[in-house]
Amino acid sequence: MGRRAREKATPARERIGGIHAVSALLAHGPEQITQLWLREREGRLASLAEQAEAAGLTVQLAAAGTLTRLADDEHHQGVVAEFRPRQPVTEADLMARLDQAGRSALVLVLDEVQDPRNLGACLRSAAAAGASAVVAPRSRSAPLTAAARRSAAGAAERLPLAIVPNLARCLNRLGEAGLWRVGLSGQAETSLYAADLAGPLALVLGSEEKGLRRLTAEHCDQLAAIPMPGGMESLNVSVAAGIGLFEAVRQRQ
Repeated sequence: MGRRAREKATPARERIGGIHAVSALLAHGPEQITQLWLREREGRLASLAEQAEAAGLTVQLAAAGTLTRLADDEHHQGVVAEFRPRQPVTEADLMARLDQAGRSALVLVLDEVQDPRNLGACLRSAAAAGASAVVAPRSRSAPLTAAARRSAAGAAERLPLAIVPNLARCLNRLGEAGLWRVGLSGQAETSLYAADLAGPLALVLGSEEKGLRRLTAEHCDQLAAIPMPGGMESLNVSVAAGIGLFEAVRQRQ
């Protein structure tokens, strides 16, 4: 390993390990990768090497201990990539994208979701559901860390994440743009399956512990609850997001 390979990533770059995460990055954003290290060129790692070289990247071999240091002790499965992450989009960019999406607009709004893995899982579900974007407030929200990107399984490079300074104001703008704003709340009287999710939609979820904040709920057109006949009081936010998003997909079909 050369000196450069041992250096810490610069602030403009990040590192991520894991076969699935690096494979997704190669598939959806190979131009973002600046360096790629592999433990060996055998099995699934050999396939990754071929994928990288087909994209014009140079593959470097590194010992397991070196990979562990490069990945900051995260589980790397024998591969680490250094890359330039895509930056979150602005509120103005978000509105322009929704204007292009028209009647098919689907936005997942996360109100102070603070676990990076939950953020990543929500991004993954939103991408799978064909969402236009994910929105989160700038304060008291999980950053798009390496852990979030691993949970997103490539969705962080495919789906726009809009970080907004004022969530209530953004919800106002979404309403003015014609999106029906539905907040998921365990206290709501309306079932999610009775809500109209077929048109332009902003699906709004609250934080892991407190759910929707009062002001956020007040900026929703409707509150709906996921029926839970098993008696549980709540679901993990990423699970709830998946249920809500795919109920919207079902209604749109």
